[in-house]
Amino acid sequence: MKKIYYLILIILIGCVNNTNTKVELNSEDEPEISKEISIELSTSDNMLFDKKIIYVNSRQKITLTLNHIGEFDKKIMGHNFVLLKKEVDITDFAMRAMKARKNEYIPKGDDIIAYTKLIGGGESDTIIFDAPEKGSYTYICSFPGHYGIMRGILIVK
Repeated sequence: MKKIYYLILIILIGCVNNTNTKVELNSEDEPEISKEISIELSTSDNMLFDKKIIYVNSRQKITLTLNHIGEFDKKIMGHNFVLLKKEVDITDFAMRAMKARKNEYIPKGDDIIAYTKLIGGGESDTIIFDAPEKGSYTYICSFPGHYGIMRGILIVK
């Protein structure tokens, strides 16, 4: 019985050690990175985005479509996609957004990289923007009270 445990241990150690194998590629072997990417992001009356993490590459042109697959009007359950710059205080931004009702809850300032219009059930909006520099960026819905659970991360590689 001990022999079986030792055999399993040896196999596991071998597998772990093999995961660190490095492969070097010549520049001609590297896959071509697309200059454009299309992203579909959906939400509904349950106040959640269907994606919590979105990956893109730097310098990509992003076409993002936000779909609201719920039923409620935007005055009751409106949603948008707001991509914030790094280091933005999300709570402060959301408090300012609550006061920007006339501007579909988009406050004035330079905290935003890109955003969609506010949409209600059955509606969608598409925006096109360039990926920011490498890093992690938070996206939220700026409709009052939604930012607490309606958020995700755009990771730029």
